[in-house]
Amino acid sequence: MTWEQTVSLVALAVAIAALVVGLLVLKRIRERGARVEPLISPPEPDRVPSQGPPAFVVNPAKANDPAGLRRMAIQIAEELALPEPLWFETTPEDPGVGQAREALAAGASVVVAAGGDGTVRAVATALAGSDIPMALLPMGTGNLLARNLDLPLEGTASLVRTALGGSDHPIDIGWIRPRRLDPAEDEGPDLSTEEDEHLFLVMAGIGFDAAMVAGADDELKSKVGWFAYFLAGARHLHGRKLKLRMRVGEGEVRPLKVRSLLFANCGRLPGGIVLLPDAELNDGWLDVAALDTRGGVFGWASLFGKVVAQGLGFRRDLPVSASSIEFWRGREVSVTCEQPEHVQIDGDLIGEATGVTARVQPGGLRVRTR
Repeated sequence: MTWEQTVSLVALAVAIAALVVGLLVLKRIRERGARVEPLISPPEPDRVPSQGPPAFVVNPAKANDPAGLRRMAIQIAEELALPEPLWFETTPEDPGVGQAREALAAGASVVVAAGGDGTVRAVATALAGSDIPMALLPMGTGNLLARNLDLPLEGTASLVRTALGGSDHPIDIGWIRPRRLDPAEDEGPDLSTEEDEHLFLVMAGIGFDAAMVAGADDELKSKVGWFAYFLAGARHLHGRKLKLRMRVGEGEVRPLKVRSLLFANCGRLPGGIVLLPDAELNDGWLDVAALDTRGGVFGWASLFGKVVAQGLGFRRDLPVSASSIEFWRGREVSVTCEQPEHVQIDGDLIGEATGVTARVQPGGLRVRTR
């Protein structure tokens, strides 16, 4: 055997070993990502649950068979000795806020958001601050909140059964107020409040993450799911850095030069990735992460490695690295941008802003889980 053949065999063996290790790591990430700790809430002996009918707010564009889903909901409600569910469908003009408010006015005991992250956010906007819980039937691309809740994985029937007969828990919600916002060209109906605040349940961000959301093709999302965001992100790897000034609570103003700044209510993303491992849905805090890279693609590879490592429980940083993740926590965060930047909330682009103020509302929404 010549030395060239020997080197080729060694290289092949190393490549196979690397592939095996990569697959094992990916499997472990997915296994850890699939395990969601159940929410633990203090007892509420004085709370009297509503006895009204359950209500479904359904995005017909996401449901494969809305009529079949309705029949299933009626059947399971009957099995659980509940009134026949109310049924509302979203429209392009109203993605769920108005329908959820109608459900509240009709005395609904729970409002089930059946659709993608946009439907969930719309229903949550209507229910925020009320005593009526929101349940989930995830049907979207990201299903971000659903990935952070203890929900059954056995199919639609088990999800409906949990929605109608599960346990209720208060969770925090985030609010973000953009300054000098230019609405996105393809933005749907405005879900902001009268105070021009936008609700988010999982994560909001400025920079690379928002540019990635802006660049994701809707048709591609329908075909390959959340991987469309990855493909869109690849086109922005060499984008410019953000120049920001940030203040957490009453602390000092910090100048930052980063790729992305994230505000998180919880930290689990598609693919089993845990981006902010300390973020919890019911801890009363808003977690902030500044992500930065240097050295082109090598820096992004380094950042990805850190995210994977912290998802596996390893948090130690190297003295010299081509990437960094810096964390803060607060009740309110104020950010000023050197120039207008894209802003995203729970995977939806809301346009550009020269700054934002983000805050947490502890226990602002009730959700239903197993």
